[in-house]
Amino acid sequence: MSNQKKRNFQIEAFKHRVVVDPKYAEKTWSVLEHAIHEIYNHNASGLSFEELYRNAYNMVLHKFGEKLYSGLVTTMTAHLKEISKSIEAAQGGLFLEELNRKWNDHNKALQMIRDILMYMDRTYIPNAHKTPVHELGLNLWRDNVIHSSKIQSRLLSMLLELVHKERTGEVIDRGLMRNIIKMLMDLGSSVYQEDFEKPFLEVSAEFYMGESQKFIECCDCGDYLKKAEIRLNEEIERVTHYLDVKSEVKITNVVEKEMIASHMMRLVHMENSGLVNMLLDDKYEDLGRMYNLFRRVPNGLSTIRDVMTSHLREIGKQLVTDAEKLKDPVEFVQRLLDEKDKYDNIISQAFCNDKTFQNALNSSFEYFINLNNRSPEFISLFVDDKLRKGLKGVSEEEVEIILDKVMMLFRYLQEKDVFEKYYKQHLAKRLLSGKTVSDDAERSLIVKLKTECGYQFTSKLEGMFTDMKTSQDTMQGFYSSHLELTDGPTLVVQVLTTGSWPTQPSITCNLPAEMSALCEKFRSYYLGTHTGRRLSWQTNMGTADIKATFGKGQKHELNVSTYQMCVLMLFNNADRLSYKEIEQATGIPASDLKRCLQSMACVKGKNVLRKEPMSKDIGEEDALLVNDKFTSKFYKVKIGTVVAQKETEPEKLETRQRVEEDRKPQIEAAIVRIMKSRRVLDHNNIIAEVTKQLQSRFLANPTEIKKRIESLIERDFLERDNNDRKLYRYLA
Repeated sequence: MSNQKKRNFQIEAFKHRVVVDPKYAEKTWSVLEHAIHEIYNHNASGLSFEELYRNAYNMVLHKFGEKLYSGLVTTMTAHLKEISKSIEAAQGGLFLEELNRKWNDHNKALQMIRDILMYMDRTYIPNAHKTPVHELGLNLWRDNVIHSSKIQSRLLSMLLELVHKERTGEVIDRGLMRNIIKMLMDLGSSVYQEDFEKPFLEVSAEFYMGESQKFIECCDCGDYLKKAEIRLNEEIERVTHYLDVKSEVKITNVVEKEMIASHMMRLVHMENSGLVNMLLDDKYEDLGRMYNLFRRVPNGLSTIRDVMTSHLREIGKQLVTDAEKLKDPVEFVQRLLDEKDKYDNIISQAFCNDKTFQNALNSSFEYFINLNNRSPEFISLFVDDKLRKGLKGVSEEEVEIILDKVMMLFRYLQEKDVFEKYYKQHLAKRLLSGKTVSDDAERSLIVKLKTECGYQFTSKLEGMFTDMKTSQDTMQGFYSSHLELTDGPTLVVQVLTTGSWPTQPSITCNLPAEMSALCEKFRSYYLGTHTGRRLSWQTNMGTADIKATFGKGQKHELNVSTYQMCVLMLFNNADRLSYKEIEQATGIPASDLKRCLQSMACVKGKNVLRKEPMSKDIGEEDALLVNDKFTSKFYKVKIGTVVAQKETEPEKLETRQRVEEDRKPQIEAAIVRIMKSRRVLDHNNIIAEVTKQLQSRFLANPTEIKKRIESLIERDFLERDNNDRKLYRYLA
């Protein structure tokens, strides 16, 4: 095949020259200029927009875009200068209306002009990097009207005057205001900000500075906050009606700074109406308002929190150190609970359940509840009171609420082991006297303590319940194997495991012969069924029911303690006995005997004995007789023992010593655990680690920790480093 030659095609320009009329541009522009004049003069109805568009199109096509553009600028500028003069001539309130009317006219005109010059807008303007028609119209309005020397300052002062009128209660034309402000925004954010927003914020700051100064002098705190809240809401509403949305943050900042931040400390500490008074009077609404306003300013909430905390600590300190208020432990704890409830309600209803306020409340309670080293004992006494009689007829839900409140106070205690000591003593008395209102409530509290502190804390308490159940089974076994005992006195024995129950001094008293024989039979039975055990009688913890017949034959059943029974049984064989004779016959310790006689001879309504001479206290020279005139409307009469509800000073010291002794092995165990895992540790870190490990039970004393370290060194658990005496090593 032969190779064909490749042909190159060439396209040449059209040779025929189009001759344009030399005056074409002038003629066409004069048509368009006339149209623009007509548009501005509201005579647009007679114009042919299609023809005008074609004219503008042809001008751009024939490279007369520059002439068209510059002519537009000149024509619009001339019209706007005329418009500016008519606006300047408007008097008073008509000024803004004229401005608004002319602005609307200009916008309509601009829309028509843009339609006519659409082709220029799309082709010539982007290529020549000129300003588009609509934007050009806005810029020319800004430069020739808004920034006219006679309009600019007048416009600003009128706008600010209208705002001021509205702030002082006058009604203004919000629609007109909205249109004018929108015009400024349409002209660009810088125009709105420079020509209105900045001066508006400055004037507002001055206004609110003056107003807040006036209010603070004549209003109390609650009223002032109401006024501040109203002003804040007014400004937010003003923004929604006629200002730029972005202005909201700026104007609210001005109100917050001038009305709240500048007077924060004065408001909080205002005499007779400040924060403390609101707290004392439970003014939830005012407190809520203060919280919501103060949260808007820097350090606002921390100011409220600090004042609340210092107030709480102050009243808490008074509460736990006032000797008068410490007389009744139950009342003391109830006051604490009432105070906690009060502030819980304030935080939930006024402070939006703010966690930081809750933490401040907790730390305050923890601070002052531990100022009184009797708090653990008093909380246990409160529980004791509730579980003995205070929860009768109360629903399960209410019982749970009370127990949860007790647990909350328990969490604040640093010396939880002291509470455990007292709680164990009080629980023992409740169980042994059968005085507990509800076994379910008792167990519920133990479960809560177990959840809070672990199994170790409650294992002995659970052991006490186990002993009570086992004792019932033991008594059934005893009586089923001694059927001959059904006629005489009945014996109920609770066998207590030594480690689980509070240690009691084993004091034996001389029981009446018939009871003594029965006790021996039980001892033989129990030791016969259990090997390797010892029984010791705790007569100081027992009770008895005895039937008594008085002078005129009136019969009663007396519920008494074992000691009281021993005393009363003596009067079966004697009419009159001296204190010394009773003491010798029963062998009851003097302090217990005096309390027991006092409750039977000196308490009105329970005085089954009478003493000579009559007085409130029992003396060693007193003589006692059966009170033949004793009467009671009840057949069953309970004669309690006069007891000090709180511990006496010696008892308190003894309990404290027992607690300190119990702590020693716990501190040692913690030291060994830490050293076993760390092998080598310095003194300060051991103190810190031990304190941290034991804080769920008690606050370990650094001096005691040091003593325990010394003890462990002596027993070769630890050794000191040869070079650094503050460094300890663990010896495996």
